[in-house]
Amino acid sequence: MPFFHKIHCKYTGIKGILTVYNHYLTYTYMVSEKALKKMRILVFWEKHGLEATQEAFQVKRRTLFDWKQRFQEGGMKIEALNDHSRAPKRKRVREWDERIIAEIKRLRFEHPNLGKDKIYPELLAYCTEHALACPTISTIGRIIKDLRGLRMFPQKVSHFGKIKTWKRAKKLRKPKDFKTAYPGHLVSLDSIERRIHGSKRYIITFEDIHTRFTFAWSTTSHASPAAKEFFDLCLQVFPFPITFVLTDNGSEFAKEFSKSMKELHLTHYHTYPRTPKMNAHIERFNRTIQEEFVDFHVFDLLTPPVFNNKLIDYLIWYNTKRVHHAFKNKLSPVQFMLSLDPVILNIPQECKDGWTRTHPCHFSNGALYLFYEATSLLFSIAITSYVTGKSDQARFSRR
Repeated sequence: MPFFHKIHCKYTGIKGILTVYNHYLTYTYMVSEKALKKMRILVFWEKHGLEATQEAFQVKRRTLFDWKQRFQEGGMKIEALNDHSRAPKRKRVREWDERIIAEIKRLRFEHPNLGKDKIYPELLAYCTEHALACPTISTIGRIIKDLRGLRMFPQKVSHFGKIKTWKRAKKLRKPKDFKTAYPGHLVSLDSIERRIHGSKRYIITFEDIHTRFTFAWSTTSHASPAAKEFFDLCLQVFPFPITFVLTDNGSEFAKEFSKSMKELHLTHYHTYPRTPKMNAHIERFNRTIQEEFVDFHVFDLLTPPVFNNKLIDYLIWYNTKRVHHAFKNKLSPVQFMLSLDPVILNIPQECKDGWTRTHPCHFSNGALYLFYEATSLLFSIAITSYVTGKSDQARFSRR
């Protein structure tokens, strides 16, 4: 095989490179600051004696000998002086009557994945009948955890007759240190439910986290096809490509919606159950749109086309003129878009000398104005096309 078809280490042949590399790993990742301090004290003790060391560092004699012994037994390596876990080596073992353990297993087997709160009343009756001390709700949860969860999943049988165990798929979570860097980097979706005279109406909401650009739509369905159809409409209205999507674990954001995310090659993040603070921006918009618009047009929800026509006027005003707290109440979402780097918007930069009569500056100002007006127009065109059903989908498709 030729030389250039192989993988070669660029440090091959340098004498001592492996030793330097090992020292780098040791002092960077394996040695703590406390271990280095202990080593400096041991060196000081070796050089100046016991009395000087005790006076300088306020360390007891037996502690010094203990550090020295650990250092020697650890192969004269500094990482041997790292702090170890101080937890007891022999911990108390939780002991309960075998009949209680068997009853918990029976309840979980007859009612798969029954929670500790639901188990407690039946277990209390069982313990009372047999004169046993009943564990509390929290203790029941710990016992279930000690029994490895007692989780049960539906089983599938292959055509060979073998049982295939089904495990719940792990959902992708948004990283804790995630921060948006550009429009469309992360968008959030959620839904609002309203009940009017026994009828259910839903409002699906959309928000771009970076620019706070929002959109909403009223539907009579809470199924995933409705959420998918709404997101397709958002792609027509929102003027930037989308990278990540964040939703809760609602059924409307599963199946057809999840399938659409895969077809569009978008990363779909989910929040943790019962943790709305992970999607705080869209939750705050849900409150805003209800307080400023929905509460005053509740009965229009019975006829979604009428409600949506009025909602569009509010959303155009919200995105183009209403200032946002995230921008210190000075800019609306569209105005914030226009204040971004022109490279992101594909708009020529203004003249560096500040001249307003130059051709690039005229073109830039005109482009900003057209972008501002086009946002309102795009709302109207997209919604009108959606309502009438006469639009050419290719005209608005994202190329």
